[in-house]
Amino acid sequence: MSGKSNYEGNAGQGNVPGTEEDGKRGRRTAFNSESVTGETHTRPDSGTADGMSENAPGEEEGADSKRQWTSKSVGSRLGHWIFYMLIRIGGRLPAYALLAFVGFYYTAFSPSARKKASHYLKRRFPDAGPLGRFFQTYRLIFNLGTVLVDRAAAGILGPDTLKGSFPQEEELAEIIRSGKGFILMMSHVGCWQVAISAQGFMDTPINMLMHEAEGDIDRQYFEHSGEAKPYRVIDPGGYLGGALEMTAALKRGECLCVMGDRVMGSAGNVMAVPFLGKAALFPAGAFKIASSAGVPIVVVFSRKTGLSTYSMEIGEVIHVPSGKGRKVEKYRDHVTTYVEALEAYCVENPFQFFNFFDMWDKEGGGVRGDRLGGRN
Repeated sequence: MSGKSNYEGNAGQGNVPGTEEDGKRGRRTAFNSESVTGETHTRPDSGTADGMSENAPGEEEGADSKRQWTSKSVGSRLGHWIFYMLIRIGGRLPAYALLAFVGFYYTAFSPSARKKASHYLKRRFPDAGPLGRFFQTYRLIFNLGTVLVDRAAAGILGPDTLKGSFPQEEELAEIIRSGKGFILMMSHVGCWQVAISAQGFMDTPINMLMHEAEGDIDRQYFEHSGEAKPYRVIDPGGYLGGALEMTAALKRGECLCVMGDRVMGSAGNVMAVPFLGKAALFPAGAFKIASSAGVPIVVVFSRKTGLSTYSMEIGEVIHVPSGKGRKVEKYRDHVTTYVEALEAYCVENPFQFFNFFDMWDKEGGGVRGDRLGGRN
């Protein structure tokens, strides 16, 4: 193994920003809904890998703003096509140039976009004034767009488009060599495909807990190049939320990828933990699975470090004792360890946190505040 590798399609947080259209389903943007789950739910994923869900910048507010989201991309085919063609013809820089205007449009003319970005920004920068918040919002949206462009470019132009480093590669390799399986816990930071591309130096099958929407127009990097899907999908909408498949994968010594910072589902798998100065909702389901299967949780963070470079790091390796049972409160210390690592990342990389869901809203995510930390 080398300490530095090329990441194939390692950049991306959803859809490439594009045009906005009004229709029967409300205002839609070319940002992808999230796709990787850290909790189980009846149909959609409950935790996700990338930034924008149905409650995304550019979507109308109202009675439906609390509705359950799906993993289907929201955006026009034209918007995708324009960015893909720019990348194919001129590389990433022309796409970045267009992105500068698209990002400004959303920031200046979409109150919903500003509101969605504000959930995080007002807690990360509580003392910012109106002008400062405007530029923070623009920077956050633009940064999200750059990783979307990078992800598409890696598939369209080839794996050498982007380069990445993983200084702790050997630490992960040692966990893999144990043959016991492990949970790779990701977050809405940097680009989750960077973490998944770790399979380039992970000699083990990867299982991704995610919901794939039918007819989704957003392309993953391997779809641009015609490659086979590099991971096996476990659908959280399947029997028992995919729990049997997840456990079986871990028992085979494989990698299970989940998201740690998004919840939709039973209050029995959710707890409120301090994050950026206020209690926020986080899922505990992955920690329960780790305890049941006797495997470690490897928390990984990715970040864009330069025009064409990304890095990945292990934030924590969390060992959950076996046999802790189903009561969510027993996992508070372990969930807190993850949340503290995530907060440290946000302090160091304030404009690479792409969770636009109001995780501080106790009524959000299908979880009622009066049941937090409660049952099962």
